[in-house]
Amino acid sequence: MSGTTTAPAAGANDSRATGPAPAGGPAGPFAGTGTMVRFALRRDRVRLPVWLGMLTLTTAASVGSLQSTYPEPADRATVAETFRSPAGIAMSGPERYLDEGYSLGAMTAHQLLGFFALAIGLMAVLTVVRHTRVEEETGRAELVRSGVLGRHAQLAAAMLVAGGAGVLLGALLAGTLASMGADGISAGGAALYGAASAALGLAFAGVAGAAAQVTPFSRGATGLGCAVLGAAYALRAVGDVGPSAFSWLSPIGWAQRAYPFLDDRWWPLLLHLGLAAATAVAAFWLSTRRDLGAGLRPARPGRPEAVARLATPFGLAFRLGRGLTLGFAAGALLFGVMLGSVLADAEQMLEEIEEMAAELALGGASISDIFTSICLTILAVAALAAVVAALTRARAEETGGRAEPLLATALSRTAWIGGQLAFALAGATLVLLAAGLGLGAAGAASVGDAALLPEVALASLAYAPAVWFTGGLTLALYGWLPRATAAAWAIPGYAMGVVFLGEVVDLPRALRELSPLAHVPSVPAESFDAVPLLVLTALAAGLSWLGVLGLRRRDLELP
Repeated sequence: MSGTTTAPAAGANDSRATGPAPAGGPAGPFAGTGTMVRFALRRDRVRLPVWLGMLTLTTAASVGSLQSTYPEPADRATVAETFRSPAGIAMSGPERYLDEGYSLGAMTAHQLLGFFALAIGLMAVLTVVRHTRVEEETGRAELVRSGVLGRHAQLAAAMLVAGGAGVLLGALLAGTLASMGADGISAGGAALYGAASAALGLAFAGVAGAAAQVTPFSRGATGLGCAVLGAAYALRAVGDVGPSAFSWLSPIGWAQRAYPFLDDRWWPLLLHLGLAAATAVAAFWLSTRRDLGAGLRPARPGRPEAVARLATPFGLAFRLGRGLTLGFAAGALLFGVMLGSVLADAEQMLEEIEEMAAELALGGASISDIFTSICLTILAVAALAAVVAALTRARAEETGGRAEPLLATALSRTAWIGGQLAFALAGATLVLLAAGLGLGAAGAASVGDAALLPEVALASLAYAPAVWFTGGLTLALYGWLPRATAAAWAIPGYAMGVVFLGEVVDLPRALRELSPLAHVPSVPAESFDAVPLLVLTALAAGLSWLGVLGLRRRDLELP
């Protein structure tokens, strides 16, 4: 009848539910991949350029610093002899780089490639997890895949974007190094250095894709990917010091054994391509063995009854963030041990370079104390990142819809965010202490002075007020400008830039003091001064109060 309309059943033929069917039949498993790539690039239009720019500029600045610090072959020969110790080789790379004069090119690949491999791998892991497991965890993947989108489109797009970022980074590094015209840095070596960086990005993009299939949670996928990255670095270090077979089990070891600017071997990069292809195939196959939103490893069932501490805001924050904080603490401890293990060698090296030794000793402090202070400043950046990571979790709880049910009970917003803040500050302080203990223990063993352990451990706690200030500023952003909470990551990023590049680019003092670490006395090289630490603590308390006030005055943002 003309006045009656029968609604079609929702299903494969309902174009309103699934969108227009592609010509030639049903959608294939990769249908819509191009669209998802464009969507991912649109979402990462700021994030990826920041990663690429930071890694490229830091590499260029580091090479410039090496060139200005060790301009003469004799200086580089002294450094080479220092790095021949087991600790130096474990920190940097294979001993083969130290032969044949240790040119500036060999020094660049030896000292930078291994460390930057960690950053490249982290960029790949975070990018892939962001566009796969996070999308499933928030429910957006189910919504997108209700249209004409292949089962593998999101995973393929994520790995393409992450791998493409690695390839673009490799091109930028190759062009930047080749254009510097530094002695010992050839165009062919620069191309190989860039290709090795690109190959690392491709390999870890595949690893991250496979890791995202294992666990149902984004933090677990990120942790698993970072664990593989850490294991690769550890295998490389063990293989460089001991049996070389361990290094051939590590993608980082493969990249270093290409020997850019030395032997220029391209064939090890084929191993990266093989790993990338194998892990990508495994990721696609594993994705067919699980349901959307689930992982291959099922979540552990909870206790029949919650433990008493979960009924407190701090206990809940501890339960949610303990894994991330312990990961930061373990990394800081390990990095502190690595830096402390070369304390004796670094002191000897700097003493043999007379001009540098004279410049460092201008303040009257020993070279050992100055080197320890520099190491503590570097390690403090990890604590800044830890406090930001812990407090941005509150934003994730809110947008994920998990904070609203809690706050609908008798739990106040002040108590809830207070528990988050207390755990974040305590956890970041633990990261500082772990870094100080690792640096002090290894340094004490290196120079044979047991008193160095408690001295360095206490000195590391001097950076706690700067960490608390960073936490207070993060909370203030979350309270008043919740959508700008992620901007808090600029604090540890800027602090790291000041630490590594401040002297190289002769950054003005006013800009250096924008970093909270710049206001901490450089103990043990400088005498302890409590005034700036008290000021930082007071500012941290004020910013924290301001953040709590902002949270109490605004509405919650729901998913």
